[in-house]
Amino acid sequence: MERDLVTREGVKFAGIRAGAMHGVGPVRMARGFVRMLSGVARAWVILGEFRPDVVFLTGGFVGVPVSIAAWLRRAPVVVYLPDIEPGLALKVMARLAQKVATTTEASAQFIRRDKMVVTGYPVREGFYAATREKARAHFGIGLDEKALLVVGGSTGARSINRAVIANLHGLLGDEGLRLIHVAGRRDWDEVRTARDNLPSQWRERYMAFEYLHEEMADAMAAADLAISRSGASSLGELPFLGLPAILAPYPYAWRYQKVNAQYLVDRGAAVIVEDARLSDAMLSEVKQLLDDPQRLAAMRRALLAMGGRDGARDIAQLLFRIGTGVQQMA
Repeated sequence: MERDLVTREGVKFAGIRAGAMHGVGPVRMARGFVRMLSGVARAWVILGEFRPDVVFLTGGFVGVPVSIAAWLRRAPVVVYLPDIEPGLALKVMARLAQKVATTTEASAQFIRRDKMVVTGYPVREGFYAATREKARAHFGIGLDEKALLVVGGSTGARSINRAVIANLHGLLGDEGLRLIHVAGRRDWDEVRTARDNLPSQWRERYMAFEYLHEEMADAMAAADLAISRSGASSLGELPFLGLPAILAPYPYAWRYQKVNAQYLVDRGAAVIVEDARLSDAMLSEVKQLLDDPQRLAAMRRALLAMGGRDGARDIAQLLFRIGTGVQQMA
């Protein structure tokens, strides 16, 4: 997926081999170690050819061999922590980094104060242009209609997608509700079949997509409420647009999604529904929130009050400062 996104923007892509070494069995750990050594060698060559003034890394174990190679090359490293709590790979990268950019101040309990710079989350340019009026016109949603956005991720969140399918009749039974569902590739056939089997008067109000890229900002701007996982983007994109959310943290990964979700809940900006309860609780949670405009308005205010709308700019300034040796950010 990264290759497609990067090359689409006209940026040269070079793959680095890496492998997981934490939370896996001894055989996979050994393979991961070999892959990491191979990745360090490959990154050493790439950095020698490219000769960067600064190396910018974010989460994922693929960044570890690059950070090691950059440290060996004496190239300064800036790491961006999108989630509140870093995983093991990012902890390793942070040790070798000159500075660590973070989405929120809550990461201070995990990152050394002298390295940490709170920049906010870098949203795509399309988010700055998104407005409720334009977005609703794009999706054919009236300004007075209720709209729910459900996001299953780029590959799909099966429990979320199946919870939507199980609750379609209840969700669409409310004559004012429009539903935008971004299902992901893995479950698209199942979601499409469910859509095609709906009565015609409901089908037009159920807008199902396999994937949205440029249009995702408009989908979020058009919605009154979202249902999604609580990955790093929930800390940046939901506050940027002031979109209240029902968050279902992915239960089979490191706890970072639960930490992200709780951060928003503690500020009155979201509610959490456990993944195992999502199918049973979805309809009641959605109706409870959409039928309470005062609560939704309070959640929007809480989200917008988080600030951090200039994450991309602030990260770019930090990279410039480190890469040029300038001591102060502009």
